[in-house]
Amino acid sequence: MKKISGSDAIMQVLVKEGVQTIFGYPGGAIMPIYDALYNYSDKLNHILTRHEQGAIHAAQGYSRVSGKVGVCFATSGPGATNLITGLADAQIDSTPLVCITGQVPSHLLGTDAFQESDIIGISMPVTKWNNQITNADKISEIMSKAFYIAASGRPGPVLIDITKDAQFAKIKFTYKKCEKIRSYHPYPILNKDSIKKASDLINNSKKPLILVGQGVLLSNAEKELIQFSEKSGIPMASTLLGLSAISCIHKNYVGFLGMHGNYGPNIKTNEADLLIAIGMRFDDRVTGDTSKYGINAKIIHIEIDQSEINKIIKVDVAINADAKQALINLLPFINKNEYKNWMSEFKKCDEIEFNKIIKKELNHDGKEIKMTEVIHLISEMTDGKSIIVTDVGQHQMIASRYYKFTKPKSNITSGGLGTMGFALPASLGAKLGQPKREVIAIIGDGGIQMTIQELATISQYNIGVKIILLNNNFLGMVRQWQELFFENRYSFTEMKNPDFQKIAEGYGIKNNKVENKSKLKKSIQKLLDYKNAYLLEVVVEKEENVFPMVTSGDSVSNIRLE
Repeated sequence: MKKISGSDAIMQVLVKEGVQTIFGYPGGAIMPIYDALYNYSDKLNHILTRHEQGAIHAAQGYSRVSGKVGVCFATSGPGATNLITGLADAQIDSTPLVCITGQVPSHLLGTDAFQESDIIGISMPVTKWNNQITNADKISEIMSKAFYIAASGRPGPVLIDITKDAQFAKIKFTYKKCEKIRSYHPYPILNKDSIKKASDLINNSKKPLILVGQGVLLSNAEKELIQFSEKSGIPMASTLLGLSAISCIHKNYVGFLGMHGNYGPNIKTNEADLLIAIGMRFDDRVTGDTSKYGINAKIIHIEIDQSEINKIIKVDVAINADAKQALINLLPFINKNEYKNWMSEFKKCDEIEFNKIIKKELNHDGKEIKMTEVIHLISEMTDGKSIIVTDVGQHQMIASRYYKFTKPKSNITSGGLGTMGFALPASLGAKLGQPKREVIAIIGDGGIQMTIQELATISQYNIGVKIILLNNNFLGMVRQWQELFFENRYSFTEMKNPDFQKIAEGYGIKNNKVENKSKLKKSIQKLLDYKNAYLLEVVVEKEENVFPMVTSGDSVSNIRLE
């Protein structure tokens, strides 16, 4: 058998695992891998980002829309440590990644050699698994395990650190796809008794509510969820990462949960007699004060990660299973039903929210453009069919409230970690993951400046992302909290921003700026009609606030409308 280098073995594994796109940034310790990659340009598409954090966020965006494992490369030391934010983000948001870092030669480990860092120790808390390869003979086995662990069960990021001598070493390469690891059981055995107990609670409930989490999307259970809701007649509300698992125009969809979610599903959480949580983890932004959450409800929790069950909210029935498997097994036991009076209560809440907030936001007399108007227009003009990639802050919450998603895997955002700078690189990854779909990045003026260099990546590879920059010259969400809870003391949140048009021009990206509300729709249409990358800067009201709002640590029953 012909011997190949460790670096060639890595390429072979990537090809056999079905990898098509890699995001990365080369450096000394990973140079042998990049040298091997040179000969695989017909099979592996490498995207050179401008920062390692950009590479990992791009891999996240690619994974979230495609359902595949995202892959990124980085060199040792600072290259590897620049991945940490993305690893933490992927870990908490359950995004499957395989990150490959180069490392100094094995004989230099522990000597503080140039660009050496203990990336295994550093990354351990923010990865699902990590491993350092110092022996090239282990490459095939470890890499195969990496892909299996990243994608199986509750997905997550894996980091593989490979010393430079292992990259150079010659080995006899064989490949066997990993399908099982001793002591690792990613798919729990479904407890049929739990299914029966859950169905009894469901069939006897008077005011049930389904809480839809990202687990529905990760298990591709969108169809089963709709069948479950339509047969049972139970209304559905979505977490931030669960958005787009069901169409926002579905008759049983009642809105977005959480701190800045819709009035109805938040306030009715404490009036429901049964909460059915599917693939969600009862995040604090959803629950508020846990001692006052679901106070009248029995709780069913469908969750693949056993450690999440009873971690935050004590449940009455736990179904430790993949969401799709659980729903398939639950469906035959569910009675055909409808809840007309219960559903009408949500509609009354919608009317209250519309009259108190939405009508004023969309029909105001002021000259300044509101972020809500921008998102509402984009939603209408795209029929809710685009992939929306948001950064973190006010615009993120407004996009989640006002964009009416109609297709699955369309809401790409940083949920648990709340990473500013996420959207620009994640959007280019998303576009490469779904090149036939419209990808729109909605970003604030604070977030875009954290990873603005990735405009160069978009330009170099002609990635047709549409970027809408909502510029209020503030770190908007922090400013809102300073206004509401710190007596208008705007401590270091106002920003003097650069000329974004000149920056976009410098990167060779078509751009426009709109400040006049009368020109907004035409400007958005121009962006949508353009075939390649386009940046539209929209100057919006400086001190716009996002409501409804559940004050941090308060009960969801005390949601504020103003």
